[in-house]
Amino acid sequence: MTKKRIVITGAPGTGKTSIIIKLEESKFFCFHEVIRTMTQEAKKNDGASPIVSNPIVSVSDPYEFNTKILNARVQQFKDAIHTNSDILFYDRGIPDVLAYMNYFNQPYEDHFISVCKKHRYDHIFLLPPWEEIYVSDGERYESFEQAKEIHLHLLETYTQLGYNCTIVPFGTVEERNGFILNTIV
Repeated sequence: MTKKRIVITGAPGTGKTSIIIKLEESKFFCFHEVIRTMTQEAKKNDGASPIVSNPIVSVSDPYEFNTKILNARVQQFKDAIHTNSDILFYDRGIPDVLAYMNYFNQPYEDHFISVCKKHRYDHIFLLPPWEEIYVSDGERYESFEQAKEIHLHLLETYTQLGYNCTIVPFGTVEERNGFILNTIV
């Protein structure tokens, strides 16, 4: 069975998680964002400094942290073969790692790019920054202005990797999910 791999991505606070939850309620298989769990673990285990900004820059070894995120997303990609679903949704894709590293001006090796090129998705949905729904929380450290900059890095990174991103219009979760499902059918 050929699996259709679909990424839901966007800057912090754009509604990705709400869309993923709604897709799951509609019985679609969804891979969840790995960084929230990793952030919580880093808060417990990284005694070097408290996390007061994005963990990608706050942990004692940001390169190692990004490598773990990359590997976790690759594992999600590989785990897809064990599902019975032919349509798979991902809360962020592998290229998101590069976009964030670019945003934070962190160097990475060609290996990071190769991994992104090797593990290809079928469709990328990019949620634009939406100030009316943006909320900061214990794992979301960026301001709305920073979220707008991250959005541009996501768009640029995916485009450079040969993807055509579909921008999801503002609306209710149901409207946004309807847009996504109508686009992939």
